[in-house]
Amino acid sequence: MPVELTILAWAMLLLLVHIFAAAHVKTKQYGAQWNMGARDESLPPLNPLAGRLARAQANFQETLPIAIVALIGVVLADRTSDLTAWGGFIWLGARVAYLPIYGLGIPVVRTIMFMVSLIGIGMVLWPLLSF
Repeated sequence: MPVELTILAWAMLLLLVHIFAAAHVKTKQYGAQWNMGARDESLPPLNPLAGRLARAQANFQETLPIAIVALIGVVLADRTSDLTAWGGFIWLGARVAYLPIYGLGIPVVRTIMFMVSLIGIGMVLWPLLSF
């Protein structure tokens, strides 16, 4: 099995970590009744940690489709290589680091990790863009 698909499987687990981390902190703030309810009521703003985790989740979900297309695309096009594998690992590693960095509210480093993840995606996409 191509390593790019393994990276994608780990990314799906990371997505679950994002979802559950954000939901756990929101539930701590708003309570179990809110979590199990219809969530129709107006609520106070999220506390800083819950807000950061929700934004980190949204950011991951915004860029994840690009990574999915890139990782599956190189497999389907038979364009996998050391470059695409390294790019996938760089992307995934940066995204793993991004969550706690954002959760802790560390500025600048969060942006650097985001940029590193984009470089990784670019490494995977490059063979698909080459003619």
